Amino acid sequence: MAASAREDGGRGQEHGRRGCEHYDRGCLLKAPCCDKLYTCRLCHDSNEDHQLDRFKVKEVQCINCEKIQHAQQICEECSTLFGEYYCSICHLFDKDKKQYHCENCGICRIGPKEDFFHCLKCNLCLAMNLQGKHKCIENVSRQNCPICLEDIHTSRIVAHVLPCGHLLHRTCYEEMLKEGYRCPLCMHSALDMTRYWRQLDDEVAQTPMPSEYQNMTVDILCNDCNGRSTVQFHILGMKCNICESYNTAQAGGCRISLDQQ
Repeated sequence: MAASAREDGGRGQEHGRRGCEHYDRGCLLKAPCCDKLYTCRLCHDSNEDHQLDRFKVKEVQCINCEKIQHAQQICEECSTLFGEYYCSICHLFDKDKKQYHCENCGICRIGPKEDFFHCLKCNLCLAMNLQGKHKCIENVSRQNCPICLEDIHTSRIVAHVLPCGHLLHRTCYEEMLKEGYRCPLCMHSALDMTRYWRQLDDEVAQTPMPSEYQNMTVDILCNDCNGRSTVQFHILGMKCNICESYNTAQAGGCRISLDQQ
């Protein structure tokens, strides 16, 4: 499940080269903070000791005729197209990726716009197939990614919405699945584990515990449904009696069941 990506960024360029490795644009931004010319704000931020406020950009320089002018889509001197897409609020110039400016997010998103809706509680643009089908967490995108600890709301990387409602960068989510299956914030399963749980049922059934452990029970807390159960201890895993998930944690010491001694 994905959230719309923010569309901004890039690195600096040598004069005369169109755009940068991230963007196809025909102008340089004149940073209002230091009057220097950069392809984009991230380019500026990586080279300076301060950040460029994209909303305060007033002027750009054409890469063809070098005329400095008010920020606009087409050069007033040589008619160079600065960007197939241009946002006069974010001052984003780029090739057409079906971008749109979301007033609630306050920034531009990659579209097309009709494929996304803005969830007012999550305060984020989400794919239409998530409308009414996701768990809302207030202002969830205003938190940093728990994997890389970098910003999600303004990131160029698409955000992935977990079943628990938390967000990760899509790339961080894919890396996480190489090491585990649980949300790093709440430990809820990050994907449908039903098939794996049934396989684990078979493994548990085929792996009897030694006799000294066969009457041993333990209290567990389920990370998926938050329910508590008392189950038979097994080294391969303890299944929740409520939702049948093995995503559980021991909530007390092991003990021998009195009625089975």
